Amino acid sequence: MSQFKILFSQKKNTDMNLCSIHRNPLLITFLLVLFLSSCVSNKKIAYFQNDAIDQEKVSNVYKTVFKPDDLLQITIASDDLEAVKPFNLPAVSFAASTNAVAGRAQQLSYLIDSKGEIDFPVFGKLKIGGLTREETIRLLKSKLAPDYVKDPTVNIRISNFKITVQGDVSKPGTFNIPNERVTILDAIGLAGDLNISGRRDNIMVIREEGDKKKQYRLDIRSNKIFTSPVFYLQQNDVVYVEHNYARIQSASSNSNTGLFISITGTLIAIVTLLTR
Repeated sequence: MSQFKILFSQKKNTDMNLCSIHRNPLLITFLLVLFLSSCVSNKKIAYFQNDAIDQEKVSNVYKTVFKPDDLLQITIASDDLEAVKPFNLPAVSFAASTNAVAGRAQQLSYLIDSKGEIDFPVFGKLKIGGLTREETIRLLKSKLAPDYVKDPTVNIRISNFKITVQGDVSKPGTFNIPNERVTILDAIGLAGDLNISGRRDNIMVIREEGDKKKQYRLDIRSNKIFTSPVFYLQQNDVVYVEHNYARIQSASSNSNTGLFISITGTLIAIVTLLTR
């Protein structure tokens, strides 16, 4: 019998509390705002929403454009090994100490200077800054054949290809790309994906074009990113992910915010008791 009274008393108190909440619009408003503020719309965070991909504008062709400060490994090959020797830089090993050599031998690289030039054996200064890989290969082949090397093969690789991802991502940093082919989605993956507070609709890509820096904006919630001119990243591109408004407000709030919230909660509790 006593257990029944206890249960009845608990139920009565619960009903009274529910009635007091129901009769208190201020408390109801507070709880509603709290609930809504904790909800995040799926449309704000989901990638590739609804937009049809324009296949006519999608390109799988990726072109590397050489820029100042690129380090290039250029290899000239031919059936005549003696003929290509003067045009290939030597391979060297890096010493771990004065008396020991560690690591495998690596071919020396050509540094593109501020004028977009490299100092190539026999030919001297060659202007390749602003040229694509294919254009540079054609330039070298035209100089090599037929006077120096018959049917030459030219291979070019950027040894310091890198991109940087900053902002509201899990692992911001600079990443070396060995195969020189990287998309904006690859970059986001290397950085551990966007945090839940990162803006998907306004990702910035900063790119050096000539002597200027150009900014592009991307919305990865849309399939239109596949037709963007910066879907394929270039060497030294910087990807920046902005924080959303809530994250900025949280970071900019002062140290008294917690106190204000506590005072507000106390006042609401007092009002609730007085209006019962």
